[in-house]
Order: sequence, then structure tokens, then C-alpha cells
Amino acid sequence: MNLSFNDDQSTYLNQNFKDIECLKKVIDSKEFDNCIFNGCNFSETEFYKCKFYECKFVNCNLSTINVRSTSFFDTIFEDSKMIGIDWNRAEWPRIKLSSPIQFYKCILNDSSFFGLSLRELVIVECSAHSVDFREADCSEADFSSTDFTDSLFNKTNLTKANFRDAINYNINIFFNETKKAKFSLPEAMNLLRHLDIELVDID
Repeated sequence: MNLSFNDDQSTYLNQNFKDIECLKKVIDSKEFDNCIFNGCNFSETEFYKCKFYECKFVNCNLSTINVRSTSFFDTIFEDSKMIGIDWNRAEWPRIKLSSPIQFYKCILNDSSFFGLSLRELVIVECSAHSVDFREADCSEADFSSTDFTDSLFNKTNLTKANFRDAINYNINIFFNETKKAKFSLPEAMNLLRHLDIELVDID
């Protein structure tokens, strides 16, 4: 189904959008409240000054969307492709509470959360290759079972973050706050790579 949302309707409440094809469009100043997007393709679309309240995206293609001045509140993304998104363009709450977005089994490669305050961020069972988390507040985040190949952590607050069963992370414990963060063996051995030590096997 093709739908651009470029009509006079400004608010969508309790609607279920399924198999929407909306590529390379501009969706301007729309508000979505408790809506579900299932199997939709918004690749390269710009959401400008939109608001998403308690919405859910399932099995959607959101790659390289532009979230300029768009707000998210308790929004969940599941099984979705979300490559190349600069989340700094979004409008984030001035009151820094828990993260308003959650990701489950998504592809988040080549995206940026640089400098954002996203306490209790959820990125579970995701592919997060080459994602920029530098200078972000990800305290108490749930990163369990996620692949962080080539992702960047520097001056990142990872206090009480959960990295159980996460893999391929490269975190310098001298340049990131990792107090009370949880890591699983054997992957946690990666934390030692920045120490001036030599590991030896015991025969």
C-alpha cells in the first residue's frame, strides 16, 4: 500500500499500519499515538517534527530515515532494519529520564547516538556494527546478546549497563565509565586488551 501521510490529518490514534510503502518521502508535523507499523517500508524518508507516543514498529525497513526534530516517547522497534540513522537529529526530552526508545532484534549498523542521554536504553539481540556511542549516557542500558563489531565507545557512561552475552565490543575501561556493568565470559576478556599485561595459558 502506498501512503505518504501528506494529507490534512495531523493526528493518528490507535491505528495499525500494515505493509505501507513510503520511500523517500517527507512526513511533516504528524503525531502518532499508540500506533503499530507492521511490515512497512520507510527507507530514506524524512520524519520532520513528528511525534510518536507509545508506538511500535515491527518488521519494518527504516534504513537511512531522517528523524529531524522528531520526538519519540516509549517507542519500540522489533525485527526492523534501521541502518545509517543519526539519532542526534531527533528532538529529545529536556528532562533526562529513561530512554524513550527500545530496540529488539534490529539491525542498527552505521548509526549514531553520539552524546545523547539515553539512560536505560534497550538494544537487545541486535546487530550494532559501527555504531557511535561516544560521550553518550547509556547508564543502566540493556545491551544483552548484541553484536558491537567496530562500534565506538569513548567517554561513554556505561554504569550498570548489561552486556551479558554481547559480543565483539571494544571498550577501554580507562576512558569509559563501567562501574557495576555486567559482562559475560569469555567475551569479557576483551576488556583486558587495553591493560599493559600479558595473558598466558596454564599447562
